[in-house]
Amino acid sequence: MSKTRSTATIATALALVLTLAAGSALAGTTGTEFQTMYTTLLNWATGFLGKSIAIAAFILGAGIGIARSSPIPALAGVVFALFMVYVPTIIDSIMTAVI
Repeated sequence: MSKTRSTATIATALALVLTLAAGSALAGTTGTEFQTMYTTLLNWATGFLGKSIAIAAFILGAGIGIARSSPIPALAGVVFALFMVYVPTIIDSIMTAVI
């Protein structure tokens, strides 16, 4: 058996062992020391601060759109506002999913 084939065999065996030994993903359920920070940031993003930022982005986009005679900046403001509303929920769902 050549050295290259031996190295490939060892790497494959190691990958197989690591795959079988992997546990479930717990990225969103541990680290209680960060719970306060997470709650604060989530409240900011979904509360009045997040709504204010979303409205400001739309108004700024609408103003730039009027100056350029183009609706694209206003649409970018709307997309940003939608992201401010839905992304915290999506991230929370992804991080707390158990595989």
